[in-house]
Amino acid sequence: MTDSPLTLAADFPPADEPRWRALVDAALKGADFERRLVARTADGIPVRPVYRRAEGAGRAVPGRGATPWRIAQRVDHPDPVAASALAIADLEGGADMLVLPVAARRSARGFGLEAATVDALDRALSGIALDMIAIRLEPDAEGLAAARLADLVARRGLDPSRLQIDFGVDRIGKAAIAGGFTGPWGERAAKVAADARALSERGFNGPFLTVDLRPAHEAGASEVQELAIALSTGLAYLRALESGGLTLDAARRSVSFTIAVDADQVLGIAKLRALRRLWQRVEQVLGLTPERVLVHGETAWRMATRRDPAVNMLRATLATFAAGVGGVDSMTVLPHTLTLGLPDADARRIARNIQHVLIDEGQLARVADPAGGSGAIEALTDELADRAWTLMQEIEHEGGIVATLEAGTLQDRIEKVRLAREGDAARRRIQITGTSEFPPLAEPIAKVLGVPRRPAVPPSRTAFPPLPSRRLAEPFEALAERAAAHAARTGTRPTVFLANLGPLAEHSARALWITNLLAVGGIAVVSQGEGFTASGEAGAAFARSGAHVAVICGSDDTYALLGEATAQALANAGATRVYVAGRPGTLEAALSAAGVSGYLAAGQDILAALTRLHEVLDVKSV
Repeated sequence: MTDSPLTLAADFPPADEPRWRALVDAALKGADFERRLVARTADGIPVRPVYRRAEGAGRAVPGRGATPWRIAQRVDHPDPVAASALAIADLEGGADMLVLPVAARRSARGFGLEAATVDALDRALSGIALDMIAIRLEPDAEGLAAARLADLVARRGLDPSRLQIDFGVDRIGKAAIAGGFTGPWGERAAKVAADARALSERGFNGPFLTVDLRPAHEAGASEVQELAIALSTGLAYLRALESGGLTLDAARRSVSFTIAVDADQVLGIAKLRALRRLWQRVEQVLGLTPERVLVHGETAWRMATRRDPAVNMLRATLATFAAGVGGVDSMTVLPHTLTLGLPDADARRIARNIQHVLIDEGQLARVADPAGGSGAIEALTDELADRAWTLMQEIEHEGGIVATLEAGTLQDRIEKVRLAREGDAARRRIQITGTSEFPPLAEPIAKVLGVPRRPAVPPSRTAFPPLPSRRLAEPFEALAERAAAHAARTGTRPTVFLANLGPLAEHSARALWITNLLAVGGIAVVSQGEGFTASGEAGAAFARSGAHVAVICGSDDTYALLGEATAQALANAGATRVYVAGRPGTLEAALSAAGVSGYLAAGQDILAALTRLHEVLDVKSV
């Protein structure tokens, strides 16, 4: 009879952290543990490789519970009739919430409903039973869309109290995008309360206002900054509603949250849990018994890419997993082709089905707070909540969210984080699959509806710096677009000659690396021969290639043997620039003297290096 696994395990010493750490230190061979194995978030919070089990049963907060979140689909076709047809297909495909983006708003991404009248809105929602689904208006400052929707409900003779509508008014978020308010905040706050009170008096339950965190996320905010902004903005709305005659209890039921979720699923789960925990704390401080607050999630625009758009489906899946586990009440998955144009029915179906698979096959909705008790998630949730509460107090000490916006202090905080993140992306410490890592040279092929994208609406006021909207991939995409323009102008893609030195085993790793690196900028490579063993061979092959720039690629040993002579041969053969793949070390002076113009190595600012290379290639193409 064979021993059971338990019997076999008993022969080994018990696993504990000191033993594990000793094994790790031996594997690191003297390398620093913190630098190699401990990551840090944009706020400097350490993310460790191993956590102890959280004590207790987990500190769950009032949330969605063990029920599915709502699958929300955007009704963003500008034509009301086409919008209605797409929306009905979404509902038949399993969506149970419709999101109505207002045209010309940033969140419409250049599209959005052209529903400036109740009649147009009625056509866009034709054939849709509003009392059978939930509806969410994309954040709007003036509440005009909310008023039109309320009028449509009255026209159809529906009971407002039985409808599930988030009216999405967000004057502070809109001002942050626009660069100012339409008047003093005191007047705007009074209008916020009046609009909410008017909708309530018409029989609607709300929520009427939303705290939209997407503008901060798109501007580059960290998780702690997003959470602090959520609290301070929520407090500003509670004060406005209470001053306008609502009780605190009614005021807190008038507010929802809208949050972007990206592909960092562990941090995304912790951020969502921290938001609920923090708002619970706000309610307790205000003397209220905490209740569930509605949180709507959306896959982050900041992480979306134009190159290799199919990868957006993978990012969306990670984000939706995080959102579902983190406890969102509803979720919008941005279709993977939205960066390229107005998504067609297939892209919308994929966006729906990502959620269906996670809910119905992944069974994510069968457990309330499934991350509760996880050592990693609980630790990150606690750290995010503590730091966000401290930052919220700083913002409140500065006069609140409106005051810190008007002073530009909040924008400065966010910009520091954004610049650091963009620097990490430029050095590929943050990797964007399909864009900064393993990019395709070919232009993206994706079907979209042939509807012209509206140009971006510039900030309408300049009372303070507006929050910009930037996708992390944009600088890399600009390089690829530059390569495409080069090809259109000259008939050929910008090309670099790759001078591989020595046998395949000595140059293949660097050759693959440099080929992928150049592809990030849309630059192709050409090489002749499996590996040169004499400098003259490389010069002759370069002359036949028709290229103007060469990159020498090999091992450090082959650089020492052939590097100088190869660089001289390439220069003599007409190379405008000669680069070396990798760091030169002690050979730098000799290689530079032989004609090497620069080096392409891991850890460099790749955006800057590829931009300089494009400038050289563009000059030679004229």
